[in-house]
Amino acid sequence: MTTSRRRLIGFAGGLSLALTATIAPTAAAETEHVATQEALNQYRAVGGPGAAVHAGDADSAWTLTAGTAKIGENRPITSSDHFRHGSQTKTFTAAAVLQFVDEGLVELDKPIEEYLPGVVSGNYDGNVITVRQLLQHTSGLVRDPRDAQPAADGTYELAELVRSAMDEPAQAAPGGAPKYSNVGYLVLGMLIEELTGQQVGDAITARIVEPLGLEGTSFPERGQRALSAPFVSGYEILRLPPFVFWTERTTAFELSIMSSAGAMQSTLADSASFFRALLDGRVVSERALAEMRNTVPYTADYGMGLGINDRPLSCGGTAWLKHGALTTGHASVTAVTDDGRFASLVTNSFAIGEAAVTRADAVLDAALCE
Repeated sequence: MTTSRRRLIGFAGGLSLALTATIAPTAAAETEHVATQEALNQYRAVGGPGAAVHAGDADSAWTLTAGTAKIGENRPITSSDHFRHGSQTKTFTAAAVLQFVDEGLVELDKPIEEYLPGVVSGNYDGNVITVRQLLQHTSGLVRDPRDAQPAADGTYELAELVRSAMDEPAQAAPGGAPKYSNVGYLVLGMLIEELTGQQVGDAITARIVEPLGLEGTSFPERGQRALSAPFVSGYEILRLPPFVFWTERTTAFELSIMSSAGAMQSTLADSASFFRALLDGRVVSERALAEMRNTVPYTADYGMGLGINDRPLSCGGTAWLKHGALTTGHASVTAVTDDGRFASLVTNSFAIGEAAVTRADAVLDAALCE
């Protein structure tokens, strides 16, 4: 499994197994989207008990489903169901930082030390690591915090998460090939807080969520774990054919440990709306968007931009996308094209294996190319 397939760290949790039969897809293939429905069924087979894709273009939208949003119920996932969208949060964080670039408050190629003195230290040099490198995963920072100390209420402060990572060995020298780092995006969360005087979630809400009218999208307060209703229940899965064991994980994870790297909730419809607005130039300037889309090679399939990836489509052209996954039992991805096509996908398990991500990308390709 390549690094590009690991979008967020998995955290160990208690496993309380419940035996169930494998859940079959419940949605019939729509005749005009047969290829996408088949790809979705194949994805759900390696994902959770349910999956759904919401897709369309500037003129219309449609949703296909397979399986169920909750075990024990025959309830297909809809485009308005809430879920944790993991590293898709990073695109919101990156967009907020690029707004500061537009406002002249941040320069991409200046060292982070100029904005957060003494924060990037220890095994790292904040005088060398730039804002661009943090955004593009070329800072060399360790992937995840490992020994951060929680506050008395069990939640985590951004500053403590970052501090705890500074004694970890670097993944690479700054400016090299991308090495995925959640810690880098926690540093960017601190940058947003420094520049706004607000909690990072409040700043992202005021700058992006509210202006775009994303009513199903929010950044959780520390200690807030519940999803808004209606929601997609998330599961940990153990497959021992012909049996499948499921453990619900929807609220089992303290979200503040991922903060600006992966804590937000959204819906398929809102995720598509945000990425369409971003690519349409309604979130950052044309110049800033060009910086976000200036990618460097990451894997054979992906380029790495500033909070966004690119991937070629089988029908020609490029999909601009971001995967996300969290151990709440949710995996998702949203993709848009320059001509206004979009597709947003979710399943209710922590589906980050190579087979799952490959099949997720196949769903996007089918939806964007049909």
